[in-house]
Amino acid sequence: MMRRGFFVTGTDTGCGKTEITLGLMRQMKDSGYRTLGMKPVASGAVPTAAGLRNEDASRIRAESSTAVPYERVNPYAFEPPIAPHLAAQQAGVSIRLETILQAYQWLAAQGDCTVVEGVGGWRVPLAAGLSVSDLPQALQLPVILVVGLRLGCINHALLSAEAILATGVELVGWVANHVDPDMLIQQENLQSLKALMPAPCVGEVPFLAQPDTAAVSECLTL
Repeated sequence: MMRRGFFVTGTDTGCGKTEITLGLMRQMKDSGYRTLGMKPVASGAVPTAAGLRNEDASRIRAESSTAVPYERVNPYAFEPPIAPHLAAQQAGVSIRLETILQAYQWLAAQGDCTVVEGVGGWRVPLAAGLSVSDLPQALQLPVILVVGLRLGCINHALLSAEAILATGVELVGWVANHVDPDMLIQQENLQSLKALMPAPCVGEVPFLAQPDTAAVSECLTL
């Protein structure tokens, strides 16, 4: 049964959430589904004539099946590459769940499947009383956890999975993303994760020196 969407979170910043999001979108599109993507909150945006634009959000927008306004894909963009709640405070902006939900509902109405990428890890704060972990609950989306394979990833992955399940949302699976080509005994760490994680591994992505959405898509088994 085809799901109407997924929420992609990660063990930490830099684990490859965007690449997995794009790969998942490509897989859905190749399967014949009209697919749209969303990155509700993003830091590290750059000023343009059209306003602040985040590179990851722009790539997600470009991968979408339908041309949609940037502001629907990324309602909250901040220039400083810092924690989003601090960036919002500096900008005098309050990140509101209602705004994110409205943008998501609009996007979801344009297609069959919507893939939403979080920011940072699972418990990243967005505003007073609001964190990344609140988003999939409000959007009613199952979660995919991206595990960046590097030293310490087993602890990060297990803690993240525990926190996701404690929130009451569905963890449909996790993706092993080889982000550190110099990591020692990678396969042994991967096998440990497969034995310990409370959800199936739904993809293993090799280290890629350059982004390759098609290659990532072929590595996913959803």
